Amino acid sequence: MTGYAPESLLYNRDITFNEVISPEYREFLWNEWKRVIPRKAPFKYEYEITTAQGERKRVLEMGQAIYNEKDEVEALEGIILDISERKKMEDNLKFISEHDTWTGLYNRRYLENVLARDAETVSTEKRALICINVSPIQALTLTYGFNYAQDVVKKVADALRMHCTDKRQLYSTFQNQFIFYVKGYEDKEDLIQFCRELVGTLESILSIERIGGGIGIIELNEDNKCDMGQLSKNLLVASEKAMNLYNADIGICFFDDELEAEVIREEEIKAELARISFDENYDGLYLKFQPILDLRTNKIRDFEALARINSEKLGLLMPGEFIPLAEKNKLIIPFGRKVIIKAFEFLNKLRENGYDSVRVSINISINQLVGEDFIKDLFNLIDEMKVNPENIVLEITESVFASDYFEINRILGMAQKAGIKVAIDDFGTGYSSISRELELNVDTIKIDKYFSDKLLDTNNTDPIIKEVITMIHKLGYDVIAEGVEYDEQKEFYVYNGCDKLQGYLISKPLDPEAAIEFMKNNCNN
Repeated sequence: MTGYAPESLLYNRDITFNEVISPEYREFLWNEWKRVIPRKAPFKYEYEITTAQGERKRVLEMGQAIYNEKDEVEALEGIILDISERKKMEDNLKFISEHDTWTGLYNRRYLENVLARDAETVSTEKRALICINVSPIQALTLTYGFNYAQDVVKKVADALRMHCTDKRQLYSTFQNQFIFYVKGYEDKEDLIQFCRELVGTLESILSIERIGGGIGIIELNEDNKCDMGQLSKNLLVASEKAMNLYNADIGICFFDDELEAEVIREEEIKAELARISFDENYDGLYLKFQPILDLRTNKIRDFEALARINSEKLGLLMPGEFIPLAEKNKLIIPFGRKVIIKAFEFLNKLRENGYDSVRVSINISINQLVGEDFIKDLFNLIDEMKVNPENIVLEITESVFASDYFEINRILGMAQKAGIKVAIDDFGTGYSSISRELELNVDTIKIDKYFSDKLLDTNNTDPIIKEVITMIHKLGYDVIAEGVEYDEQKEFYVYNGCDKLQGYLISKPLDPEAAIEFMKNNCNN
């Protein structure tokens, strides 16, 4: 183990064992023996030795003192084991447990320990966590493969590491997320300035890949300093907000009271959506129905079903607030099914009142459409509720063009074969593609309210809108103009051959009973 012959060590002939012990451990060992000898306790200590060949080894010494009848120490005896390989394995396991293996940075577990230790320390210096969220890198995996995306992550880590100081330490906490732990800064402006430097660094790498990111900031205080789980969640929220709110490729967002209130509200809405989706005895969802005027007959032949939530806690919620959350939290499929059921119930009420040729349009998200067994479940509901498929219109948005186009088109084709009509909502505001419009299995195009509003502008946009209507007709589709609120808009659409109108000039959205009464007062069957 030592590299020396036994006789060289016996009786300290050529060298003492104390000299074999690496110098930095000698005093510690001597003091440890001095501590255990008076107590007649066993000795156990790990240290390093330097062999005759100059190699350092990790050893474990276990021993005890030998006492004579007068309790005087006559000798020290024990055993010394070479634990170099075991120690190397332990150190490797410790490194793995504390580091991200790809970037070599300390990981979330290590950061938690650092924060816990600092939370117990009394200090007046400001402390903050800065989350760098580069999750859009994940999209590169689909295009270029896993290894390429991971190489970009490594480049980001190496670039961010250049900003480390004794007051700014970097950690790799989650996939494609990094956190700077910053101490001793002056104020928020100081943090913002540092984040602007980070933006410059990130842009030099991410702009080449045509992706962005977000930077979330949270300042530590007495209320949050010990809860790493909540801190991580809040940082993620702020960094995602930074990606979604700003025009810049890499935004910066503080997690503050306003954002916290927004997060709390989102959680409450998510709970409301879950309750509506899965609690059969809760009826927080209701639908309003907006009439659509057929200009060829001057009668109401369609309604659009518009979802609303009447929450016991939050009051009235509009789709713009709860639909994105339903999509994000994968609740849109059970929630959307409830919407379909209520729309079918209204169709049955129309039939009971003699309006058996009136259609109802139902907004369907892309996630619903491509969900498992959507079309099968839709057909089952049609059979169970005895609804005429020809009275159903499925409305999808132009985001279909950014999704699985061919699969969606196949599903829409199945719906059309059953007699269901298909409409594209909000035309002209999203992913319009004339060639794709021609291929898509749809019947109707709904011109977005944006175009109707433009008719009221002083700038002459009439020719453009006229050409849009002409183009849609040439594709073989009907045209519905949304957002019609004034007579001059109606006159324009009538003159230019629009098929149907929807908007407050015709009627605001109505409760089911009011919609039936509207039909009785304004239309003949």
